[in-house]
Amino acid sequence: MSGDSHALPVRQATTLSDEAVPDVDPTSTAGLLAERLQAWKHAVGYLEDYVGAVEKVHKAHAKEYEKVLKTISHPLREGAHFDQGLGGVAGFFENMRVNTQAMINSNSETEKTLKGSVLPILERLHKEIKAKHKEVSHGVEKSAKEIEKARNTTQKHIELLGQQAASFESAGGKMTPTDDPYVIRRGVLHRLNKQVIEENNHRNDLIVIQDGFKAFEAHVIQVVQQAMDALNQVAGGQAEKIRALYVDMLGAAQQIPPEFEWNGFVAREGHRLVDPKDPPRSVDAIVFPNQDHNSTKPLIEGSLERKSRNKLSWGTQSGYYVVTPSKYLHEFKDDDNLRHDPKPELSIYLPDAVISAPSGEKFTIKGKDKGGSFSSKLAGTSELHFKAHSAAEAQKWFDAIRIAAGASGAAYESSASSPNASLPGSVSEKPKLDRMDSAHKEQDVGITGGETVSSPTTLSPVVSRQNTLKNGTEKKATA
Repeated sequence: MSGDSHALPVRQATTLSDEAVPDVDPTSTAGLLAERLQAWKHAVGYLEDYVGAVEKVHKAHAKEYEKVLKTISHPLREGAHFDQGLGGVAGFFENMRVNTQAMINSNSETEKTLKGSVLPILERLHKEIKAKHKEVSHGVEKSAKEIEKARNTTQKHIELLGQQAASFESAGGKMTPTDDPYVIRRGVLHRLNKQVIEENNHRNDLIVIQDGFKAFEAHVIQVVQQAMDALNQVAGGQAEKIRALYVDMLGAAQQIPPEFEWNGFVAREGHRLVDPKDPPRSVDAIVFPNQDHNSTKPLIEGSLERKSRNKLSWGTQSGYYVVTPSKYLHEFKDDDNLRHDPKPELSIYLPDAVISAPSGEKFTIKGKDKGGSFSSKLAGTSELHFKAHSAAEAQKWFDAIRIAAGASGAAYESSASSPNASLPGSVSEKPKLDRMDSAHKEQDVGITGGETVSSPTTLSPVVSRQNTLKNGTEKKATA
């Protein structure tokens, strides 16, 4: 026995060799074609997933556009300010609501169309490829089994021929008729013929399948193109529709005339707007309560020059002074009430002050600044030297200050005054100074006069005032 059994080899080519039992796997070509169909099936599956995802996107877009519509679903706040007719802002927002609702409907319709029209095309193609794959796999598998069976039979007779040929040499040619190598050889040829017929039939089947693949793949491509065309018409058309809706909203906004809303607002609410023809307001024309109350009218006001209280400085500085019915002498920087808040730079309460008679255009007041500033608290009592524009002007100021001070004021002549300017009743400089000191002491203890005198026309002599104080003291002692 000389023949060794041959192991089934791996397929190396698609053509069959001249060997009795070729080293070729008959299922390799069929396997390759089946694998190709599997690839096409997966490709179509990818398209199905893609279209399914697009369908879900449009479904989600419909829900998202519902959220968008909610942002403008309510009427405009303070909507009365806008014209409610077409062509205005209110009409523009109504256009936006209608178009946004159309976007919601468009996405919902696209979702349904993709699910009902495009996806079924790919699903049918998927089934066709799957059926083709089953047809190829089952048909080739059956043919391959027949070939394998024929090859095994041929292989057995070839091995039997080898055994009987070896026996013929050892037995010297004496054999049974059934073991005759000649008969066995003819049996091998018979079985080999059957094997070749099976192999050729299988080959022809593969050729038919291969030729059919060309047409089948062309069909697959055409169906894919058909599906993509449907996808473009549905999804692409929907995209164009969305674009047209946005263009319509843009047109509604651009059609609003720039002055449309304002003109309508003026027509509706013009009676509540400011009339540009009305003259502007003036402070001089405004009337307010107590504007002309007696306490607001100054006894005298005007500009005076005053020597600075700083001993290191010289000269005078101009200021605006006012004597008020409240018995204050106020100093201001100027008489302007508009540029800044008019707050007094200096405020002297005249009943507590000592006033000298004017000497020419000059007069003097000695008193304490009653203002609330820090500098006024440090300054204490100061002697202020004023200079009017003329002697007559100085006399007017002196008379007004006398009226404001009343009987509470104490008059004196400063050291710079002329002796001729002494008040009536004064005898000498020393008695005058003594009376001044007495008046100061009276002010310090809170004595402002024993009797009330209303607005004297002339300054009372110091002697008379001293007598008055004396009489008041005697009355207190008697009591």
